[in-house]
Amino acid sequence: MKAVAVMLPSREVRVLDVPEPRLHSPTQVKVRTLEVGVCGTDQDILKGHHGAAPKGEDHLILGHECLGEVMEVGAHVQGLKPGDLVVPRVRRPCPHTRCPACRHGHPDFCVTGDYTERGIQGAHGFCAEHFVEDVAYLHKAEDSLRGVAVLTEPLTIAEKGLRELSHIQSRLPWKLSPGKALVLGAGPVAQLGVMALLRAGFDVTVYSRSPKPNEKAAAAEAVGAPYFSSKEVTVEALRKRLGGVDVIYEATGASKVAFDSLQVLEENGVLIFTGVPGREEPLELQGDQVLGQLVLGNRVMFGTVNASDSDFREALEDLARFRAKWPGRVEALITQRHPPSEFAQVVEAKGGIKRVISFQEHAR
Repeated sequence: MKAVAVMLPSREVRVLDVPEPRLHSPTQVKVRTLEVGVCGTDQDILKGHHGAAPKGEDHLILGHECLGEVMEVGAHVQGLKPGDLVVPRVRRPCPHTRCPACRHGHPDFCVTGDYTERGIQGAHGFCAEHFVEDVAYLHKAEDSLRGVAVLTEPLTIAEKGLRELSHIQSRLPWKLSPGKALVLGAGPVAQLGVMALLRAGFDVTVYSRSPKPNEKAAAAEAVGAPYFSSKEVTVEALRKRLGGVDVIYEATGASKVAFDSLQVLEENGVLIFTGVPGREEPLELQGDQVLGQLVLGNRVMFGTVNASDSDFREALEDLARFRAKWPGRVEALITQRHPPSEFAQVVEAKGGIKRVISFQEHAR
């Protein structure tokens, strides 16, 4: 079968002929890949900032955002049958008994760092014509979500962030409404975060780099989130416009923007980091000022990465809610579908919002 892989250590992307996987346990499922999303993590892998092949191999099959169709199920598999749509989770637990998170079914909070992630770290991904996965790591998607379910994994970032936010803000029992949220950035993770925050009842504003008009600004405003450009509106001016926010959802990976945004965060507010810094930019941080803002204002900052099974379930439910609330807007986040042979070009492509590799439309 065909698979898109990065060769190591050269970091060259190739379409390889590899053996088609087969079931080796009664709890496994064989899946035909339909679509694979491409994101900044893939770019980091190709640049050598991240990513590792399975032990003893010279390549890593890419792809961690996936939608597939069940082809075959093992004898002990329940709840799935051929023809069902599925979305796979990415991270697998580390093997260490000293990791309470992994041992309790929460590898997204692994404390050893020895986890594996399909298509990222030590395990082949889903950018191949077929893959085999244990049923425990697959989530059934309704057929009505066929055109958007590939967005499930990036949406889980917001779902996990909101889940943690809910726990943190339970410290404020007198606060009866969600309040205002500021989303930094306007890429796929940010746009899905906008929808998730709106669904949770927040009054959402987007703050990103590019001036209007642009496709990302239009997508945000189409669901009711005003958009401001950092090139036209300073952080200080944004504070005056918004009067402060209760939550900041950072989805840029730009360190300076993230810390500057603390000026907009109200007392008792929360700053959620989701972006892994990829820009080599200098950062001058006024430590005393930042600590003062956190301590005197009871503010909280936390980072969130990967997601649990409950976040995947919630993401699939939210995609259905989003489609009902904003018809056509989730679909509009997918800019273009490309054949597997264009993976390397898609990683470097500019413009648009979300690009997807389609095995369905470009079958052999």
